[in-house]
Formats: sequence, structure tokens, C-alpha cells
Amino acid sequence: MVRGLALGMTMAALLLAGCSGDKAPAPSPSSEAAVTGPDAKPGLSASGGRLVLPAVPGRPGAAYFTLANGGSKEATVAAAFVADAGKAEMHETAGGTMAPLKTVAVPSGGTVVFAPGGKHVMVFDIADTVKAGGTVELTLTFADGDKLSTPLTVEPAGGGMDHAGMSHGEEH
Repeated sequence: MVRGLALGMTMAALLLAGCSGDKAPAPSPSSEAAVTGPDAKPGLSASGGRLVLPAVPGRPGAAYFTLANGGSKEATVAAAFVADAGKAEMHETAGGTMAPLKTVAVPSGGTVVFAPGGKHVMVFDIADTVKAGGTVELTLTFADGDKLSTPLTVEPAGGGMDHAGMSHGEEH
């Protein structure tokens, strides 16, 4: 009987503790996203994001977007991450060669365009679940640790290539 009374009192105490005002309120759906999502870098915005899938499965795709800095200080992109991909690297094509970029500076009041034939993000090991017409998230990490995320519209292979001047076999 004493054991039952002690157990009953412990249960009552636990129930009362669970109802007290000391417990943090459950986050609403909008505050949940703000808590778990990356913080946006003040003054920076990204637009026009797209991921062009590779023509050959297993090869890398490419991400393109425009990054604008409305802030009062230069910002430096130090890394890129694409959801549902194994790895993402910033690259630049210049003079017919492509090379990785360790960082990309975005001047105060300026924009940097990631586009075919210039700066872009190479996206490796893209999951089979990523399909044209869908979206994936690109997260940029800046040298100071701030982050900026933006959606990328997924496009089929060839969506980012400039086919001008290429022979497509019409002359045969």
C-alpha cells in the first residue's frame, strides 16, 4: 500500500511538472523553419537559382544564380552546399579552362553572376531522386560563418549549355 501511494504521488508530481509554465512552448511551423534553417546573411540575396542536371548520369551538374550584396561591406563566399548532392564546388571557366575557386568576393552594392561560361557551382553525386521540374536547396557559407539559402529549380541536361556554334550533325 505504501509503495502504491509513493508511486501515485510520484506520478502526480510528474504530471504537475509537465503542466507548469517552465516548459518552452512548442514552436509554430513558421518559427520552426526559422530555428532550424540557416541564417540569412544580412544584406545579401540570391535569385534566379537553377540546377542543370548532367547529360550523363553520374557526372556533375551545374548550379547558376545571381548573388546581390545590398550591405555596406564586401562579403566573401567560402563554400557551397546543395541538398541531395554529395559535394558542391565553386568553379570558374575562363579562357577555355575551368578551375576551382576557393572564395568569391561580392562587393558592397554589387552583384556576382554564376552563369554558364563563367562562375558556377559544380554539383557532384546528385541523388537519383533529384528530377527536372523539382527544386533543391543551395546554401552558401560566407567567410564569417553566415549562411544564405535559396531554392534551385532543377532543369534537364542541356539547360545550362550554350549550343551556339556547335555542330549538331546537320551538315552530314
